[in-house]
Amino acid sequence: MFNLVTTLQSFSIVESLKNLWLSTGFMTSLTPLWQNFVMMAIACVLIYLAVVKEFEPNLLLAIGFGMFIINIPGAYNILYGTYGYTIEGTIDGTMQVLTATYNGELVQLAGKTIKELTQIFNIDSSMSLLDKTAAVENAVRSLYPNVTDLQITHEVVADQGLFFYLYKGVEWVIYPPLIFLGIGAMTDFGPLIANPKSLIMGAAAQLGIFVTFIIAINIGFTGEEASAIGIIGGADGPTAIYVTVKLAAHLLPAISVAAYSYMALIKLIQPPIMRLLTTKKERGIIMEQLRPVSKAEKVVFPIAVTGIVGLVLPSAIPLLGMLMLGNLMKESEVVPRLTNTAKNELINIITILLGVIVGSKATADVFLNTDTLLIIIIGVFAFAFGTAGGLLIGKVMCALSKGKINPLIGSAGVSAVPMAARISHNLGQEENPGNYLLMHAMGPNVAGVIGSAVAAGVLLAIFGA
Repeated sequence: MFNLVTTLQSFSIVESLKNLWLSTGFMTSLTPLWQNFVMMAIACVLIYLAVVKEFEPNLLLAIGFGMFIINIPGAYNILYGTYGYTIEGTIDGTMQVLTATYNGELVQLAGKTIKELTQIFNIDSSMSLLDKTAAVENAVRSLYPNVTDLQITHEVVADQGLFFYLYKGVEWVIYPPLIFLGIGAMTDFGPLIANPKSLIMGAAAQLGIFVTFIIAINIGFTGEEASAIGIIGGADGPTAIYVTVKLAAHLLPAISVAAYSYMALIKLIQPPIMRLLTTKKERGIIMEQLRPVSKAEKVVFPIAVTGIVGLVLPSAIPLLGMLMLGNLMKESEVVPRLTNTAKNELINIITILLGVIVGSKATADVFLNTDTLLIIIIGVFAFAFGTAGGLLIGKVMCALSKGKINPLIGSAGVSAVPMAARISHNLGQEENPGNYLLMHAMGPNVAGVIGSAVAAGVLLAIFGA
């Protein structure tokens, strides 16, 4: 009874309400509130496209919700943790690691209090990340005049939340190869084996990657950044994430959102380009039925591809090897339970986690800037050039075969499986209802999956990741 009375006497409604207010998102947001609301509006657009327009809802719904939830003011502190700085430098001949936050609880910097640090840093929430980091650097140098080899990283420094740990699957590049395992278990390489020439169209569709790389280099991005941006042209979200994490992790939010969003919008991007670069007569070409492919061919194919590509380009093995393992499981027909798990439960779980985490990295402070806008614009060109590259080679092959190859299947060379193949098929049927191009288009389509993984391996090998 005495304890209850004492507790009630010490209880202050005003103080409790004050603490409650200070813990709200309005007071704990890391960015200006208007930026949060802009990002939440963008997230709602993605959710609208997924729910109402049904543009690849398996991708956009999770990405959109991840973007929405992380931009709720104050949510980042709970889902990822306390955002601050890790400061490394040599002081009096000894390497030291220091940490500090400018609006949180964790302070390990010269014994200063939070108030003192805030005054020293002179940070305002409206400042850009670059200006904030510069302010921290100035403060550190004032506290440690003799510091050398100073490195300052803006990151989560304490109180890690749920998303912090889920993001490790991206940071440690675990999710993308597992996605490829599931894709391999769902993929039939039969059309490619039956028509090896479609490999040429799949390779040509990687034009978008290298044209975009050149564009990015020429507008000021580094080689590593340009490689990550260029891979958007492969129309392969897991590959884009894999390369970006390896070469330019700071660009992950923009590149991953652009890659997955454009994959979802491929039904809007590709058809106008396909109509522009082909004639009505070409689109109506009916192709001969593909030859049957034996089980032995299908079993040998993933082993041979892994061996050949792995020998020449080891950096492509994490993605390509898992893709071919999934396919070998499928074609061997001796592990049906494993195959079903890979193409159903496993890939579904990873898709949910990957989508939400990709969306959650699109915070206002890193998304609403010039570089992000440039990447999103360049991403459209990446898809366009990839589509055009496959189509143009398709037209050449159509001419060389004297009209036996429908050039529409070349646009399926981007590795958005099976979306791109369906678009080729649907456009062919618009011109000729009796035209069935789906299986023919699947050849370049699955070749594009291999092509994007190989292109990623080339870029990783060149830039030393």
